[in-house]
Amino acid sequence: MTHSLPDIIAPRLAVLFCGINPGMLAAATGHHFAGRSNRFWRVIHLAGFTPDEIRPENDRQILAYHCGLTTVVERSTARADELTIEDFTSAAARFKQKIGHYSPRFVAFLGKAAYTALSGQRDVPWGLQTATLEGSAIWLLPNPSGRNRAFTLDQLVDAYRQLYLAVQAKADEGDASIF
Repeated sequence: MTHSLPDIIAPRLAVLFCGINPGMLAAATGHHFAGRSNRFWRVIHLAGFTPDEIRPENDRQILAYHCGLTTVVERSTARADELTIEDFTSAAARFKQKIGHYSPRFVAFLGKAAYTALSGQRDVPWGLQTATLEGSAIWLLPNPSGRNRAFTLDQLVDAYRQLYLAVQAKADEGDASIF
């Protein structure tokens, strides 16, 4: 049985974190980043987005910090490499419409796979992209999945901290849509 995971989203968020697709445990529990080995909640806390580490079962608390959660592809899988190009193709219009409707300041893709599939670009750098999505800035972050051991916890925190600092800079400029 295939499960999906409900978005945690609101209009005009500072950051909408976009996972590739729900993992099986996240979809079964209805909570984002529910796997014990997933480092997302720890990373966003250490990077400055939240004052405390949120537990997956309390994932809706992220809205209090002007951040939200979604996935590009709704279909859950045990591993992201089980997705097909058709999964991304069929999700593209819905995802673009969602971004346009909610207008987050930053869309932060967790990993390059979903963004490269949606954009058709192959070689993209980490961080801020030159393109936008429905008026939202695009930022690429390493995937915090426990399966992604190419990045240490410190490297993840550093990468996410760069986005946090960019969000803070926009808030300091007087952007009323952030914090």
